[in-house]
Amino acid sequence: MMPYTGQDFARSFRTVRKNTIQVANDIPADQWSFRAAPGTRSIGETFAHIAALTHAPRQMHFVERRMSYAPTDFGPYFAAAGAYEQTLTTREAILKALETNGEQFARDLEAERDEELAKVVQFGAPIQPSSKTRFEMLLGVKEHEMHHRGQLMLLQRMVGVVPHLTREREARMQHQSAPAAR
Repeated sequence: MMPYTGQDFARSFRTVRKNTIQVANDIPADQWSFRAAPGTRSIGETFAHIAALTHAPRQMHFVERRMSYAPTDFGPYFAAAGAYEQTLTTREAILKALETNGEQFARDLEAERDEELAKVVQFGAPIQPSSKTRFEMLLGVKEHEMHHRGQLMLLQRMVGVVPHLTREREARMQHQSAPAAR
């Protein structure tokens, strides 16, 4: 048995997605077109990208369950995910997709057996390493989301919003340093 099960993975993914959705809700709608610099994604485009992150991995790992990929095999999966991402053009659609797609991915993780997560998927040259467990590949989805959420938390600061995790930490610290009531 794996020490970190599909149920554990689903729980941690739900936490990551819950925090992403909180960040999305904290940024005012009129700030979603903000870009940190030319050539970068806007806040809204970054949320749409996150909402579409699970599209390709779901197809690859939960629908097709392929065990090997040539380098050129990834293109159609990511093209389909990119096309889906482009359909997410309103704040409402993006928020709904964050919730719906996140929960579907979490349910898929939750239902995944340890034996499936431990299976080794092979890659053709020049991809290195030449193999990874299905678990490691799926973990990349959560890591990718956390990467972009870190960007979004900086963008929050740039548009004048203090991230919720910072607000919560500051409130805890203030509570802990408050003198005891007499």
